[in-house]
Amino acid sequence: MSAQRTSRLRTATVTAAASLLVALSAQTASATPHAAPHGRWHEKVVTVPASPAPGPKSTKELHVLEVGPADAGRVLVLIPGRGEAAGGLRQDAEHLSRTVPGLQVWVIDRREQGLADLGGFKGDAASATDYYLSGRYRAQTSATASYEADWGLATELNDVRRVVKRASDDGRRKVILGGHSLGATAVLDYAAWDFDGTPGYRDLSGLMVIDGGVRNALSGAGIDFSLTKDQEDTWRQQITDGAVFDNATSVYTGFGDSPEGAALWYQLAAKWALQDPHGPSVLADKVPAAHRPDRPVTNAGLLGWMVDQHAPLPGYSVHSGHLDDQGDWVDDGKTPLASVARAFADPQLAAWEWYSPNRLALDYFAGAAFTDDAVARAQGLRLFHTKDIDIPLYVFQSDLTHGTAGQAARDLASDTRIPRVDVTTDESMTHLDILFATPQKNTFLTSATRFLGTINP
Repeated sequence: MSAQRTSRLRTATVTAAASLLVALSAQTASATPHAAPHGRWHEKVVTVPASPAPGPKSTKELHVLEVGPADAGRVLVLIPGRGEAAGGLRQDAEHLSRTVPGLQVWVIDRREQGLADLGGFKGDAASATDYYLSGRYRAQTSATASYEADWGLATELNDVRRVVKRASDDGRRKVILGGHSLGATAVLDYAAWDFDGTPGYRDLSGLMVIDGGVRNALSGAGIDFSLTKDQEDTWRQQITDGAVFDNATSVYTGFGDSPEGAALWYQLAAKWALQDPHGPSVLADKVPAAHRPDRPVTNAGLLGWMVDQHAPLPGYSVHSGHLDDQGDWVDDGKTPLASVARAFADPQLAAWEWYSPNRLALDYFAGAAFTDDAVARAQGLRLFHTKDIDIPLYVFQSDLTHGTAGQAARDLASDTRIPRVDVTTDESMTHLDILFATPQKNTFLTSATRFLGTINP
């Protein structure tokens, strides 16, 4: 089967995913982006050894953003959504760790982010543009990264468990596991997963599902996660034939076929918006046609056009503002454009993932029924404890799901031992406003603070 035909078949299968579109050794700090307000508060990136899986050295460790007081008795571990990376959750992590007494927040970069060539973003915007648009960056292909065909849900959850165990400090700290978008699916899958006889939920004191979930959680966004055995077999064969990457984000947001396309363009646009926000856009005539503004714009204006005024899909938009008569950006919404730009442009903790495994996307679909059925078993999913989960569940839903995330969670609670479900809805917020909105206007942060306050150290 040709690579082109494989790509078409695979992307057709994962169209739904585009709408949304982890024994420890010593950890070493690799960055300290912000000064601590006092001696016992820290913000740093550490490395945690990944679980055994095929791949090069760069994928043998996880990068984890740790934020909060060193003596915290609770740790909230966050899993980004599909196509998302740890930098996108930094603002929420910083706010929650400063607002909830005795709380650290850790955000995981999945192992695949070790394949991203982010080095070109360490210089100025002009040098980054030349490096990436000239094609000089280190790109991965199905031939160079064929091992990703084996990186499924088991790989992700085994990685997450290493972080959770580290966060618990041998049981001295309580751990709450949260996730955004399909990261929320991973949260519930972790709780139900059988780790060599131990249910995942026993590692945890609470669950936070942020605009996602299992079963029909995303049906309000028009996303159908149901998967027949025949569809599963076809999808798995496509991966075997070479479709190892999930390029749905790039394809369905209009950034081309390469899995890293969307991440590169968003980061370049953000880099210019930070460096020279009011200057004439350098990229407006270079971005793919679907993202070219209908008028002259500034660098900030282009980024605002891409993520707000002309965002390609609801799941990739923010409520930020509007273009003025000169094509410059004016903030008048919940999310300041500068917040988006800072997260998108970070050269170390990026907001977007480059090489998401197609096998992981398949496994998310295969486990969506959240039961040990034939489809889940065929993928080797160890969802053996779905009915036994007995810890509190928090849910936030935006305008993406129109209430189905909360309803799915309530239905799930009635089928398990979950003692309570706290659901907060704000349809004035988008899927990405959750990550970047001004804290005073971010209902997720307000309600999450209340929930986390109920998990006593």
